[in-house]
Amino acid sequence: MPSNWLFWVLFNAFVLAMLVLDLGVFNRREHAVRFREALAFTAMWVVLAAVFAVLLAHYGHLMTGHMHRPNRVLSLEFVTGYLVEYSLSVDNLFVFLLIFSYFRVPKPLQHKVLFWGILGALVLRAIFIVTGVALINRFHWVIYIFGAFLVYVGLKLMRGEEQGDPGKSAVVKFFRKHMRLTHDYESNHFSIMRDGVRWFTPLALVLVVVETTDVMFATDSIPAVLAITRDPFIVYTSNVFAILGLRSLYFALAGLMDLFHLLHYGLATILIFIGAKMLLSNYYEMPIEWALGVVIGVLAVSVVLSLVFPKKAEKA
Repeated sequence: MPSNWLFWVLFNAFVLAMLVLDLGVFNRREHAVRFREALAFTAMWVVLAAVFAVLLAHYGHLMTGHMHRPNRVLSLEFVTGYLVEYSLSVDNLFVFLLIFSYFRVPKPLQHKVLFWGILGALVLRAIFIVTGVALINRFHWVIYIFGAFLVYVGLKLMRGEEQGDPGKSAVVKFFRKHMRLTHDYESNHFSIMRDGVRWFTPLALVLVVVETTDVMFATDSIPAVLAITRDPFIVYTSNVFAILGLRSLYFALAGLMDLFHLLHYGLATILIFIGAKMLLSNYYEMPIEWALGVVIGVLAVSVVLSLVFPKKAEKA
């Protein structure tokens, strides 16, 4: 059992309490999330992440169990990891928009899919993080595989390769072939009973697609944060804060996706930079302040250029 087990318990209790508050109070009734509401929740999650960074700056050695590491460094590692995860999550929103558009998910139901999708993502990310940290600590050469993979993903993203058709994925084909699936959405239900037989609704299929998509997201986002820090607590908390803010961020930016059409170039640059950082870690250990500066600088440049050079409207 880790020496900081109490903070693991307290943090997860906080996350569960926020999720219960979200589903049971703020979103008890199904409704289309409006821009102002989404913006307010996005700001709330950013503020909570900032408060957590401040706590690490004062009590980081207790929260992580690393008594010999400066609290300031631990806090900066969290901020850098959070920014990397959050920026990658923004790019993932394009995929969610594609999935919801393809399956024609009614807007009042999109919140429920994202809520349960994010809950599943928290469990999957925890498994990925524990596995990744254990592999790097036991087999140091794994860090070079992670680094090379991030460079590969970054170059692939730089080329702007389009996402595939969600309806042609192996998961969708398997679900449609082996599960009883209704033709229409049945209110907000994932499954219903008909003549004593369990039928799944298209909403369940959308949730499965979102969950499997998150697994693919985790294959590049987790190694990216492990390049910033190998402390499991910081990797996990930075991931959780980014994921919790993802749902509200989706509704805040869903109508503004085209504004940030150059963002994927910035994200590709960050992935290549972090991959190179992992590959060169044995020869040069970059200060965390520099890494944070590069991440912020690249994101800022890609956003500013997107606004200065807006995307041209496509011809019909």
